[in-house]
Amino acid sequence: MSETRETSETPSPTSRLAARGLTLAYDDRTVVEGLDLDVPDGEVTVVVGPNACGKSTTLRALGRLLKPKHGSVLLDGAELARTPTRKIAQSIGLLPQSPVAPEAITVADLVSRGRQPHQHWWQQWSEDDERAVTDAMERTDVTELGDRPVDELSGGQRQRVWIAMALAQETDLLLLDEPTTYLDIAHQVEVLDLVRQLNHDRGRTVVMVLHDLNQAARYADHLVAMKDGRIVAQGPPDETVTADLVREVFGLESVVIPDPVTGDPLVVPGTPSIALRKATP
Repeated sequence: MSETRETSETPSPTSRLAARGLTLAYDDRTVVEGLDLDVPDGEVTVVVGPNACGKSTTLRALGRLLKPKHGSVLLDGAELARTPTRKIAQSIGLLPQSPVAPEAITVADLVSRGRQPHQHWWQQWSEDDERAVTDAMERTDVTELGDRPVDELSGGQRQRVWIAMALAQETDLLLLDEPTTYLDIAHQVEVLDLVRQLNHDRGRTVVMVLHDLNQAARYADHLVAMKDGRIVAQGPPDETVTADLVREVFGLESVVIPDPVTGDPLVVPGTPSIALRKATP
């Protein structure tokens, strides 16, 4: 296994959320081992890598959905495992893979649950709660679905509703595990544009797991490439995404060129079989 490559010469950024010596396992199967990570404050960090490399497992640990076997996750310098649940919920919003909604709950009710960390026994609902829910539903284009049961929606509609709930939580840190799952290309771009807008306009720190390397290169400020439970490389996409990295992490021959629209790295897979087929008389 190669050592992690830091592709930027600048000092490590400040970080409210970090991992130190993180080892994660399911029963006796170790998935992530000895991982150190600083999530840059006020930036969009995207984690990429092949299937079963530990991306989602790492995100679960950052949101305290998975207890580390060794090492720790730190929030504002304190171990996440010893931080009160309410404080975590007010600081970190998490959208995991394949969340399950309570039976027969409506869209508006589910999105409203994102406000629970901000409520108190003496004040169950406020104008701030109403504003946050309305804004989240408008931003994710689910307002017209408000009265419909979540379990009657399409996969793409449900995904946008879950994203709305995470946005309604209005946390400074937002963790999204494959937020474009089930979405068509138009809604994928809308969601990723929304994430970028939240980061730009409201200063939210975002960590996303994405499968699409080109989307990751376009939307990330800080890109983390993982393989076999370890970080192989991290840094700005224009310094990180190279043909060598794609070969090392994904086992894929490719050419990396500037995106004609944004100038970000664009990975063009090598397809010798297609080239040979086209050349055949």
